[in-house]
Amino acid sequence: ELCDRFPGVPVLGEEMTAEEQGALLGGAQGNIWCLDPLDGTSNFAGSFPFFGISLALLEGGQARLGLVLDPVRDECFAAERGVGAWLNGQPLQLAPASEALKDALALVDIKRLPVEVLMRLGGNAPYRSQRSLGAVALEWCWLAAGRSRLYLHGGQRVWDWAAGRLIASEAGVASRLLAQAGAGPSRGLSLEPSMAVAAANQGLLRQWTTWLGLPSG
Repeated sequence: ELCDRFPGVPVLGEEMTAEEQGALLGGAQGNIWCLDPLDGTSNFAGSFPFFGISLALLEGGQARLGLVLDPVRDECFAAERGVGAWLNGQPLQLAPASEALKDALALVDIKRLPVEVLMRLGGNAPYRSQRSLGAVALEWCWLAAGRSRLYLHGGQRVWDWAAGRLIASEAGVASRLLAQAGAGPSRGLSLEPSMAVAAANQGLLRQWTTWLGLPSG
């Protein structure tokens, strides 16, 4: 359908082979669609009602447009770089938040984190409470909607974050993508997984990355 409506704009999909993905990401000139047709596959298969569809338009190495649909709640999140973010057509803008980690609800993906980070979180977590929901694109959108104030995920790929992170950023969320295990900045648009760390504002993000022992600049 995308190819019919937008001829000449290739589609990079999660379900393609790594060879097909690499050829598209490395050789595409101009715009490229980035599609995850089912974000939260394990949730969907297990009847856990938290999954969605994620679509981004990549332009010049960045996401220009982002759309994430939550069919369970009938919520459609959208964003355009430099213009804003919306939920079902209504503007999304984070309200001022406390800059105290102890007041924050965190979305933390346990499965993909380094053992040393898991041990720190298990023994002395700095936030009020934590959830692990299992659908990356929607997790970014819930940050954008103010339903969580902190985020940590150990390994997400471009089709996971391209649309959702743009939506969160346009709503005011501060975030960083790091090489897996947090060794340094990620390589941007690549097929390699990235660690994602985010917060409702820059002050919270600085505290969060410092507490985690991750690069802050």
